[in-house]
Amino acid sequence: MTGRFDSFVMFAEMRTGSNLLETHLNAMEGVTCHGEAFNPAFIGYPNRDDILGISKKQREQKPDLLVQAIRNADGLNGFRYFHEHDPRILADIIADERCAKIILTRNPLDSFVSLQIARATNQWKLTHETRRKTSQIEFQPRKYAKFLADLQAFQQDLRGALQRAGQTSFFVDYDDLNSLDVLNGIAAYLGAPTLSALSSELKRQNPAPLSSKVSNYAEMRAALGKVEQIDEQDIASTEPARNAAVPSYIAAAETGLLYHPIPGGPMAKVAHWLAQVDGVATADLLTDFSQKTVRRWKRNRTPNRTFTVVCHPVERAHRVFCERILNVDEASFPVIRQNLIENYDITLPKDGRRSSGYGPNEHRVGFLKFLEFIKANLEGKTSIRVDPNWASQSSILHGFSTFMSPDMVIREAELSDGLAYLSAQVKSTCPALTQPDTSAEFELAEIYDAEVERACREAYQRDYMAFGFSAWKN
Repeated sequence: MTGRFDSFVMFAEMRTGSNLLETHLNAMEGVTCHGEAFNPAFIGYPNRDDILGISKKQREQKPDLLVQAIRNADGLNGFRYFHEHDPRILADIIADERCAKIILTRNPLDSFVSLQIARATNQWKLTHETRRKTSQIEFQPRKYAKFLADLQAFQQDLRGALQRAGQTSFFVDYDDLNSLDVLNGIAAYLGAPTLSALSSELKRQNPAPLSSKVSNYAEMRAALGKVEQIDEQDIASTEPARNAAVPSYIAAAETGLLYHPIPGGPMAKVAHWLAQVDGVATADLLTDFSQKTVRRWKRNRTPNRTFTVVCHPVERAHRVFCERILNVDEASFPVIRQNLIENYDITLPKDGRRSSGYGPNEHRVGFLKFLEFIKANLEGKTSIRVDPNWASQSSILHGFSTFMSPDMVIREAELSDGLAYLSAQVKSTCPALTQPDTSAEFELAEIYDAEVERACREAYQRDYMAFGFSAWKN
């Protein structure tokens, strides 16, 4: 095989799906993955004596011998590399522009639980359903915290090394490993022939939900709030950069208060409050700003303060789901709504209303699927745009900073206190914060549970980390 690459490396960790990805790679014509070629405990696979004529002893003495053998072998050869593998070869393979880099990731909690089960059952691969071994594990917070710290440290080191070397990589997630399109994207990246079908040789070992795999599940959920969660997108964020969205800014009619709205937030509530500050209608608020008119506004109004409001991710996502997807009025997204129905198996009522066929149970299932869609959408894995209504709030706030950062970021749960503080800063009265009339079909409290919280945290890990959100409370 000739092309831009002489070899490849799959950066992964235990229980991220690397065995399955290796099976798919080996199914590509001319491609060979030699397992964990630099695992200190064995060479390639347990009970193997050599790779391409290089023994484990030779590899230990001169690891570059095996690197060269893989580069020079017929076809395109490569191997899996975990953070505990031989560090002596890392700088060489990172610097090698003709070594393709594939980075495989998985939700760290799922990886951790799967790893503990594999150690308990001693089953590391499954080829026949009848041979499946199951076990419940006890979640240990300290062990998980160390697992996360080691994983995050290696990912940060890897990212930095790739950046300094000017290298790019192909990123793939565990959930993509059964997508023929994604696997053929890897084939195209490697310069290999595409696959016509996926191998069914390996089976998923632990398909059951976490609640049935962890004996102290409730204790685990409580402990996770105290353990720093790794940002799975820390290596590379595929969410598009945001601009400052200056035309969306809203200012009080006379008082020096300027609101930077984050779509999906309590925009109507804040606009209503801003109107009350000067005793005017919301139609009299100042809008349609440009960067020039914002600067003019700031010069002409002293003192002045600018602010934005961030929401708990669960509350914001549910608000967006109801207003943009469930509803069928002028504020909804009908094209995206239909796409979600057809391609993401989200069941929605035609009229967007609560009915005997669409109650809280159906709404909860639909919302969970919407959160799954958001996660994939923010990772660049869907054909639908990343709309500002469900873009991460941290990315929108970063967009504000490209022109002018707001003076204050208020959490929605603390909105009354925050607005009172701002009013005092500009020497203004502070009217009571009231909610404009709305006709919500469903309240979040009707459907919220630990599964909803977990799905939202997986979609919005950056926001949970950036703003310090804990679990939403009714």
